[in-house]
Formats: sequence, C-alpha cells, structure tokens
Amino acid sequence: MNQRFIELGEGFGDIYELLELLSSNSHRFLNAFIFNTVTESGQPALSVAVAFSPGGASNFTPIYICREGIQPNSKRVKLFEESVKEIGRTPIKLDVKPSYLFADTRLYFNYLIGILRLNHYLPPLA
Repeated sequence: MNQRFIELGEGFGDIYELLELLSSNSHRFLNAFIFNTVTESGQPALSVAVAFSPGGASNFTPIYICREGIQPNSKRVKLFEESVKEIGRTPIKLDVKPSYLFADTRLYFNYLIGILRLNHYLPPLA
C-alpha cells in the first residue's frame, strides 16, 4: 500500500477543487483532516486534507491537501466542514508542527503520514 500526499495549493482557490474531489469521490472517502499550525511569522494557519481509499485494484491511498494557507474561522474552513458533514462525517482536528521546520516538503508529509498511521486514521500498510 502506498500512501501519499498530493498538494493542491495553499487553500485559496484550490480548496474548491478539494471540495469537488470530496463530493465526486464520497464513495471512496476515508477521513478528512484539519491540521492546526503556525506560519513562520507566528500567525495561526490551517491545512485541510482528505484521504480516499484506493481506486479499483490500486494500492495507492491519495491524501489531497491544501497546505497552511487558511486562516482559522475563515469561510473556507466552514465550507470544508460543511462539505464533510454532508457525507455524514466530521473532520479530524490535529495540532501539528509547521512545514517550515522541515528541510523538504516530502519530509513534512512523511511526518504527517506517521501521525495519521499512529492514530489509525489511515489503513495499515498491508
């Protein structure tokens, strides 16, 4: 099983693409996440992400993310929460380290995958 983040952007216009992916792939939905963190300047920021089960005979678990560009209590967060509630689920909220602390984005995504696996929010690698 291969689990990987696919970054759509920083949560500006790309969050609407994430919402469309959520509505059109609701039958594959695993979990939705809101990651709380801070920017380099110390401002609070959120990332939103959605994990889907593998499609067809694939062993690939995609996790689409809009990374650290959303302010808390913004309209975009409310839209994300409402879209997840429409399919009968609630986003999982987690406090995480900011991505600027990592030398590479791939290392940051590996850190997040480790947290999600440890908490059983992603299926085991079988």
